[in-house]
Amino acid sequence: MSSLANRFDSRMTIYLIVLMGTLVHIGFTGSRVAVSLYALNQGANQIEIGALVALYAVCPALLSIVIGKFSDRVATRVPMIIGAAGVGIALLLPVTSPGIAVLFAVSFLVGLFNQTFNIPMEAILGGIGGVDKRARNYALAGMGFSTASFFGPLLTGFAIDHIGYLHVFPILAAFTLAPILILWFMPTLLPKVTKHSSAEKRGSILDLWRIPALRSTFIAGGIIASAWDLFQFYLPIYGHSIGLSASAIGTIIGTVAIATFVVRGIVPLLVKKLTETQIMTYSIFISALAFVLLPFFVNPYALAGIGFLIGMGIGCAQPISMSLIYVMTPRGRVAEATGLRKTVNQSTHLVIPLIFGSVGAAFGFMTVFLSTAIILAAGGFLMQKTRVPTPDSAGK
Repeated sequence: MSSLANRFDSRMTIYLIVLMGTLVHIGFTGSRVAVSLYALNQGANQIEIGALVALYAVCPALLSIVIGKFSDRVATRVPMIIGAAGVGIALLLPVTSPGIAVLFAVSFLVGLFNQTFNIPMEAILGGIGGVDKRARNYALAGMGFSTASFFGPLLTGFAIDHIGYLHVFPILAAFTLAPILILWFMPTLLPKVTKHSSAEKRGSILDLWRIPALRSTFIAGGIIASAWDLFQFYLPIYGHSIGLSASAIGTIIGTVAIATFVVRGIVPLLVKKLTETQIMTYSIFISALAFVLLPFFVNPYALAGIGFLIGMGIGCAQPISMSLIYVMTPRGRVAEATGLRKTVNQSTHLVIPLIFGSVGAAFGFMTVFLSTAIILAAGGFLMQKTRVPTPDSAGK
């Protein structure tokens, strides 16, 4: 099997890595919809749903840096196998113990193990095929995530409508099997990366935060992540309140993924025309506009159109932020920096559902969506003043 892996060129390697990431992400994105809708079916209120969604971010917010440091010191396949297996096992828990209580464990564990898989995967993408392929690699990974973000919620919605809430969880868990088998039987598939020796002076995580370009990238990613998380969190609640079916809700969420897939396909062209800062800024403003429109529509087709606009807004941010982090991070600390990025993003995932779950319960959907638009607009104006250099670092 190892000789088979050795015959793969860089193009086939990146395709297999993206495939694995896509399959695990289907389980992750589908579970978020399944958990929310199953909890609503069991009588959960908005605050409880907010807590469930926030639990997806607790471990990533607290442990992503630790996962990154661990990934910088071991073979990349080790944390990736642990992550894929952990997601699959966690998704089987509702079958063994139905009810709301187990959903809190599912949210907590899926959030943890999804990042255990993603952080080392994202850290190696920039080094496959050379410097000139870096933007392509992260764009392909982003397109894979977009595919999963479309297929996961769509599959979940239709499965719930046709076979019930509990049967959808083992279906989602099954998507983690192929990545586990690929990583297990093809140990030389993943490229070797520079490992940071424990004898070297590593520096603190704050040293990474103090690098202006990295800090700007972390902040921009957190702003966009907050918009995406708010939409995924509140669309099922909003859709449920206006009488949409689970299939319709899953389809609307899926349109965001379609849009991100489309826009990520042209990321390599965009970076030749605009700076990364400009792309981040435009993405934030587009997302802000979409959230202004959201509370004024109840028609599912209109909501799908707004979801597509949100997807266009957020679609560029992820591959560009990952590319910048790879370039600007000191040698041997890419996974750690990726972990710091995850910590910033997941902190927004943790705080936003809890805050806006309470805001929505007290003041309604209009307040939630418009206040999100204001926050995004403020972030857009902040990013306009940020200058992010893009030095190359071929020695990684």
